Amino acid sequence: MGKNKLEKFADMASYPHVFEYPYSAVDNVPFDMKGNWHGRFFKNDHPIVLELGCGRGEYTVGLGRMFPEKNFIGVDIKGARMWTGATESLQSEMKNVAFLRTNIEIIDRFFASDEVSEIWLTFSDPQMKKATKRLTSTYFMERYRKFLKNDGIVHLKTDSNFMFTYTRYMIERNRLPVDVMTEDLYHSGMADEILSIKTYYEQQWLDRGLNIKYITRAAPGPPSESTEGFLSDIFRQLFQRQYPEGILIKVQDALLLHPADLFPGGVPVFVQKSPVGGNHRIYIVGALHSAFNFQ
Repeated sequence: MGKNKLEKFADMASYPHVFEYPYSAVDNVPFDMKGNWHGRFFKNDHPIVLELGCGRGEYTVGLGRMFPEKNFIGVDIKGARMWTGATESLQSEMKNVAFLRTNIEIIDRFFASDEVSEIWLTFSDPQMKKATKRLTSTYFMERYRKFLKNDGIVHLKTDSNFMFTYTRYMIERNRLPVDVMTEDLYHSGMADEILSIKTYYEQQWLDRGLNIKYITRAAPGPPSESTEGFLSDIFRQLFQRQYPEGILIKVQDALLLHPADLFPGGVPVFVQKSPVGGNHRIYIVGALHSAFNFQ
């Protein structure tokens, strides 16, 4: 019989390579490992790689096995899921793997300047309704800049058309260099041994016939403009050309737009009103299933 959540949390609390700092603890307890990961935990000067939103830790453990000359840290707030990778790495006596249980919104509290060489974002929640929770938004890019090396790399692997397209626009807007970008990883010829590591949820998406997208790019520089504002301007202009009056129907806290002429079949698009200078603008947060092929 498998362990329940309480048993898993008890295990995690005893694991020497697991650090648990949820919001409630971080405000009152300083994180002594910040700036000291190499010397005090890994006891080497190998590059540190983060997997943010690591879930069960498939990439953290898988990459740790492939690259013993690098150090890997899986980060997530959900300890019961993290237990799988933490237990596997402990039982395998992997000295180059650690796990940090905390909220990613405060990730910059745990790493010092230039302490991290790479970041992996594996199937992050696209957070369609709140850009400040989207892990490729400028909100998070600013945090990554505080600890990612100047020549650092950010990898995004996702099943979400929304996340992929949003990130692509953000990259273009901020003129960031891109090494690889593909909308269909496993039919592109690019899926090497590293990229073929499959998370639990990735396999589910593949079984459903969804394409896996992948982007790898250089470390983020100072954002030239808020990407979420940039995207809202693009879509607002698009709809204003087609519907100058807006054609809005209020549904609870969101608005529902039916651009029947623009999108065949009258596919609804969820949008949100937000006050700007006393007026209101349309900010798209939902699904565009046609022209932009969003999920």
